[in-house]
Amino acid sequence: MKDEDVCCPRFDPIIWDNKLLEWNNKKFITTKLASFFYIPIGFGKAMTKLTKCIDNAGANFEDALCLSNTTSKWNMNLYLAVNKEIPGAKNLTLSGNFYSKVYEGSYKNIGKWMEDFSNAIKENGYEQKKIYMWYTTCPKCAKKYGKNYVVFISKI
Repeated sequence: MKDEDVCCPRFDPIIWDNKLLEWNNKKFITTKLASFFYIPIGFGKAMTKLTKCIDNAGANFEDALCLSNTTSKWNMNLYLAVNKEIPGAKNLTLSGNFYSKVYEGSYKNIGKWMEDFSNAIKENGYEQKKIYMWYTTCPKCAKKYGKNYVVFISKI
């Protein structure tokens, strides 16, 4: 596999699987997307726009961390981790304790993974608050790497 054939960095699940995260004003830029029955519309266009803002600010896209939060079957929020405030973008920070768990496989398993994730949070004695999902690679790179990882992250 040639480097130019890959747009997403290789994901290491060990770093994120069954981990407690403590974020103190972790910086993100965010946008809203329309979706159709939970399928995002214009995801690639939104990513291009946000990464252009990051590049123009001379900033870094931290850990290739791109969280999504579904608000309904018609809308979702997208959050890209950055190393500094980005002019011209909607900036926000996340703080608190978070729990993460990694899954691998087809997106058709999202419902099953969500149930497992909720159970894992309860089994660890945490209270689930807001859930984010991180699709760690685009479909093209997931196919090239041979793995399709999705990370569930919840504020606890």
